[in-house]
Amino acid sequence: MRLGPWEIALIVLFVIMFFGAKKIPEVMRGFGSGIREFKKGLHEDDTPPPSPPPAQPSKTISDVSKDTPNQS
Repeated sequence: MRLGPWEIALIVLFVIMFFGAKKIPEVMRGFGSGIREFKKGLHEDDTPPPSPPPAQPSKTISDVSKDTPNQS
């Protein structure tokens, strides 16, 4: 089944009458963002990202002074 120019023109005319000329860009923008989200979902892994390593406690001034040798 092939669509000729008259069938395409009739479909376009019907879409303009159904949605209105002002709504068509908004509808197409939503359609495009939906397709982008779908493609993004296809390319993502199902595995969760690795968790960051546990945080190390930071050294205090007294801990740093214990680590350095006394230069007296």
